[in-house]
Amino acid sequence: MKIRLLTILLFVVTTVASVHSSITPSQTTQSSALTKVAPWVLEQTSLSRQAEFFVVLADQADLSGAASLNTKSAKGDYVYQTLRKKARETQGPIVEWLVSRGIEHRSFYIVNAILVTGDRSVAMELAARPEVGRIEGNPQIQNLPQPGVEIESQVHITAAEGNITNTGALDVWALGFTGQNAVIGGADTGIRFDHAALKSHYRGTKGSKAKHDFNWHDSIHSGGGACGPSSIVPCDDNGHGSHTVGTAIGDDGGANQIGMAPGAKWIGCRNMDQGTGSPATYMECFEFFLAPYPVNGTSSNGEPSKAPDVTINSWVCPPSEGCSALTLQAAVEAQRAAGIVTVVSAGNYSSNCSTIVNPPSLYEAAYSVGAFDHTTGLIAGFSGQGPITIDGSNRLKPDITAPGVGIRSSTRTSTTAYASLSGTSMSGPHVAGAVALLLSARPDLRDNVTELQGYLNDTATPVSSNACGSAGVPNNTWGHGRLNVKAAVDLALTTMVPANNAFSAGGGTGTINVNAVGATSWTAASNDSWIVIDSGSSGTGSGAVSYSVAQNSGPDARIGAVIIARRTFAVFQAGTVPGTCSYSIAPVSKTIPSRGGNGTVEVGASAGCVWGAVSNDSWITVVSGAGIGAGAVTYSVEANIGPVRRGTITIAGQVFSIKQKRG
Repeated sequence: MKIRLLTILLFVVTTVASVHSSITPSQTTQSSALTKVAPWVLEQTSLSRQAEFFVVLADQADLSGAASLNTKSAKGDYVYQTLRKKARETQGPIVEWLVSRGIEHRSFYIVNAILVTGDRSVAMELAARPEVGRIEGNPQIQNLPQPGVEIESQVHITAAEGNITNTGALDVWALGFTGQNAVIGGADTGIRFDHAALKSHYRGTKGSKAKHDFNWHDSIHSGGGACGPSSIVPCDDNGHGSHTVGTAIGDDGGANQIGMAPGAKWIGCRNMDQGTGSPATYMECFEFFLAPYPVNGTSSNGEPSKAPDVTINSWVCPPSEGCSALTLQAAVEAQRAAGIVTVVSAGNYSSNCSTIVNPPSLYEAAYSVGAFDHTTGLIAGFSGQGPITIDGSNRLKPDITAPGVGIRSSTRTSTTAYASLSGTSMSGPHVAGAVALLLSARPDLRDNVTELQGYLNDTATPVSSNACGSAGVPNNTWGHGRLNVKAAVDLALTTMVPANNAFSAGGGTGTINVNAVGATSWTAASNDSWIVIDSGSSGTGSGAVSYSVAQNSGPDARIGAVIIARRTFAVFQAGTVPGTCSYSIAPVSKTIPSRGGNGTVEVGASAGCVWGAVSNDSWITVVSGAGIGAGAVTYSVEANIGPVRRGTITIAGQVFSIKQKRG
């Protein structure tokens, strides 16, 4: 393949050089078009052959608006509608041209592209169009088998697998978080949904029956091995997909505790035909996960609200086999914009540097996972390493590492079959399951990919390495280190009281109480030069952070922040010219039952006016009580075991009264 590609590249260079010897408009257009066509397409369409290729439009959707939305549902709907609108608005003239010539084609929206079957002349005519950005191939990619396969005939396990224990997952289960209410999407060779360790965890399982609409899609429309094409029920023609999903969520309710998050649900999409996929099948599954649709439906029937929280992608699309480096990038970025964590195996290459070269693991938007041996603690010899050089970014990869050697999980040969496999394909699902565990502990993180990955990165067990141009942690061998989901959940559960504070223009000092689980380690850092951490910049277990706020000599109010355990403590400070400020609160009083509870007080304030809230009684805690302009105060009241009691909160000079019933 490399020799053929070099031949084509020489052909392109020679042709372009020849074109520049003449200045006729038609030849100039031909030269410009040629630069848009991938070498694989030129090779496959030589000798009048036809090939499948993508017509990627230059105008791709801008999804930046999703970042300002506050829920995963809102983000998903925005991304879905924006992508489809862009495709409708821009693909029409090309589709009309293809239809008029009877050329086979199919439109995609997650990447604004059209899959076309045609010869060299068709590719060149399309490339010459100004709205076309690139012509990229749709090669068949042989992904499997994975290295290090060891099939078991029958093994009796009486506890969770060692790889699951290694990550700290069992300690998270002990806190009551098993992945409940989280959904994991598996894009692979399919999934045997009636496997004993998988069936009850399938989102489509409804008692003794199963509903596959919105829960399963097959992007294999010819061939398909034992499953056949376009299977209407979840099916696995290889076993790899059943294995990866099992590592994420598998548990048969008995002795086989093979998964990280047994309380989570899974949905699936087959993107490989007996281990062979293509950019088109991968893209089709990306569209399904962004907005799942019925088994016999199309992407136009998609419902973003049914999208998974995280997807498993244990496959590669190598440029060495004709997969253009950029083809799938927009699809991965769309998932991230929609609040979906895209977990990608780093790839099985060697211990050499810059061996992570294949989409989608090289993308910044992908959460790439290397592999280590949980029995020795050593990096796996096959685990790909960074930095990413193929795109010139020198980006650090992998992001994190997880167990990937001798991983026992479910497979397809029977409803009780298990196999031990090795590869980064096996490490990625551990991280997908860890995301589900985090979400069961902190559901408010559901739309926040950055924070979910941040908690895992910040708490990974660090392993220093000077290899591959990096030093310390993170590095291009281990990323941020070995997955430690218990530490991640502990950090995510760390809270602080209050959540904010307000100061006059003269400044002052304050204290933030940090409430941590056990011996959780945390740090505190100021985001602004006018806020200084005086003590408590780090701690283990519960503690306090003391800080000081400098005088504000400017006329306007300002907002700053202290970041503690990845949570934001907001500091509001008035300016020297506050103007006329008026405040009001509603309600002005509330009765709380003896068992205690929480409440909210709405604050009315003139624009630019700073206010704060202070509890006057130890049994009343102001959780969040400061702001600029209109806002709200939240508070909590402890249980009362004595007589009726009364207390107050002073809010912007106004008094809010609390009466609590006797215990």
